[in-house]
Amino acid sequence: MLDPFSGTGTTPLCAAEHGHDAVAIDINPFLVWFGTAKTAVYDSETVQAAAEAGERIAGAVARRSTEPVAVPPISNPERWWDAGSLQYLRTTRAAIVKESEKGTSVRDLLDVAFCRCLIRLSNAAFNHQSMSFKDKKTEPHMLLWSEELPQEDGEFRKDVDFVLDAARTNPSRAATVVHGDSRAVGGLQGGKFDLLITSPPYPNRMSYIRELRPYMYWLGYLKAARQAGEMDWEAIGGTWGSATSRLAEWQPKGQVELPDGMEAILSQIRAEGEKSGHLLSNYVRKYFEDMGEHINSVRAVLKAGARVHYIVGNSTFYDVLVPTERLYAEMLQRAGFTEVGVATIRKRNSKKELLEFDVSATWTP
Repeated sequence: MLDPFSGTGTTPLCAAEHGHDAVAIDINPFLVWFGTAKTAVYDSETVQAAAEAGERIAGAVARRSTEPVAVPPISNPERWWDAGSLQYLRTTRAAIVKESEKGTSVRDLLDVAFCRCLIRLSNAAFNHQSMSFKDKKTEPHMLLWSEELPQEDGEFRKDVDFVLDAARTNPSRAATVVHGDSRAVGGLQGGKFDLLITSPPYPNRMSYIRELRPYMYWLGYLKAARQAGEMDWEAIGGTWGSATSRLAEWQPKGQVELPDGMEAILSQIRAEGEKSGHLLSNYVRKYFEDMGEHINSVRAVLKAGARVHYIVGNSTFYDVLVPTERLYAEMLQRAGFTEVGVATIRKRNSKKELLEFDVSATWTP
């Protein structure tokens, strides 16, 4: 099984748990690390070592015996965490670094637990399509770093226990997550695949790196806002930070034939969008050019008769509907796939026209 848009690694993990070897690809190095940690096989000695390290970390934090690390250079950290939670996380991070070695399975498990902890104690809310922030006054975490903090701190340990409980159950087959660009899958090593299941970014300007920033800053994958924009520009569908301004100057490569009706959709977006119309038209065009490159590239690693499934959602720009599922189906047909079908999976949100689809096909070289 191949997932060329790995994200958090759920698809390769599920494949391995159901008895299938799996390979996944992601362009974001943090997600490659996370997917690798999520799909790894952990022996009982490693789990026990991580549990013992978690207890030592909790004790050091409770005693205030570790010098906190610096506040990560994320913009407006006080918007993400109140002062008490921020100090708690800084001290916990320092204790993790002291009690575990970078690059080891024990550190990976502790870092996953730390990621859970830092987002759980944040002001971030995920009850919308995109992340937002809660009122800071509604859930204060100042007590985490008050004089009443118990000697046996339990906050980080909750997340360690959760992660280690999952780590005790290993998948029956191998899953591998590699760093790569889904537009150039042809050089992927390891043979050819029977099945592709993936959910690529949707053409809706939702930046995935925006929601990953807290983890990436705390773990050192980002050190400046400029890097976030550069990483998002490299990803398909990214428009965070400098990626947006670069879209205004972007020119089509002309290497991928766009589906029928695409030019009319782009013209409508330009007309309806006024000042932003050109930029958003470029965004949609670039997205489908990128996905066309991916579809053309992935053929080289599929076995004859392989089935592919793309889980995608449509989108609207100034009430102009972008029928992503139809455009994907046409791109697959033009690339030589057969038995192309579109099945509606679910309604996505309050807008009745926004749906999620399974676009499937068979590779018949």
